[in-house]
Amino acid sequence: MRSEQIKTGVERMPNRSLLYALGYTDEELARPLIGVVSSYNEIVPGHMGLDKIAEAVKAGIRAAGGTPVMFPAIAVCDGIAMGHVGMKYSLVTRDLIADSTEAMVMAHQFDGLVMIPNCDKNVPGLLMAAARLNIPTIFCSGGPMLAGRLKD
Repeated sequence: MRSEQIKTGVERMPNRSLLYALGYTDEELARPLIGVVSSYNEIVPGHMGLDKIAEAVKAGIRAAGGTPVMFPAIAVCDGIAMGHVGMKYSLVTRDLIADSTEAMVMAHQFDGLVMIPNCDKNVPGLLMAAARLNIPTIFCSGGPMLAGRLKD
């Protein structure tokens, strides 16, 4: 496993101490570390439900014998960013998402990934990261938002 580089051997005692400080047990560290990258946040309406999907994904990883490790992917809401300088930052987030995901995976040597995006920058940004990293990856889109209501 790739994660052995941060988990095993006398020379990795400092690494393990930090993993223990996060609450991981020896049993959890013996399993594959699976990164769960989610673009859940509280500013993009289409991402508000991704936390529930992420929790279900983490439960599935545990049930399959892995140890889930969640980390975020940034997201910009075009609707909120439009009409002012903020729109200059929307498209470039695609590369920021790919770069930051690659940095997290390489720095922490995850054995696999589950990606949970939900918009036109997060989807390609995470796909770019998956192609660069070339490790087992499952892509789990959050899907469309529920329709709104008018009156009742």
